[in-house]
Amino acid sequence: MRNYDLEFLKRFSIVIGFLAIVTIGLIVFAFFLHRTIPGEVSPQATKRTEQRIAPIGAVYAGSTGAAAQAAAAAAATAAAMASGAYGGTLDGKVIYDNLCTACHTNGVGMAPTLDHAHWDARIAQGKETLYKHAIEGYTGPNGGIMPPKGGNAGLSEEQIHATVDWMLANLK
Repeated sequence: MRNYDLEFLKRFSIVIGFLAIVTIGLIVFAFFLHRTIPGEVSPQATKRTEQRIAPIGAVYAGSTGAAAQAAAAAAATAAAMASGAYGGTLDGKVIYDNLCTACHTNGVGMAPTLDHAHWDARIAQGKETLYKHAIEGYTGPNGGIMPPKGGNAGLSEEQIHATVDWMLANLK
């Protein structure tokens, strides 16, 4: 071998060695970073963990406990009402005007309009049947469709009952 070939191999070996050391250094650095950055936790896993560690109940003792229990029940009822559809109102007219008029005014989907000709046979089945069909939904023999809770799953059963009662009271 010639002298300049040996010199080339020596410098080439140094460059390759340097690149190998830099590569190993980058791998070690990446491994270190990977260990120090916490992994992402999925929202579903967090929710399941919170459900598992949530307390099962609460203890109330004496008159103070009874007052706290009553206040907690009132707060829970108020929160449930506020989070319900239409602010939790039990005014059947408000719910009818906002939700039911789309179908029950024009007979869309073969919905009965507010007149006795359409409702007398339904009333004969009883209010409980009307409530059940309004809550669970119903497909009539003539192909008429009533979606569950009028298509608004946020309505409570009490709101459905109030709306059905309002509709029956306002038949023409």
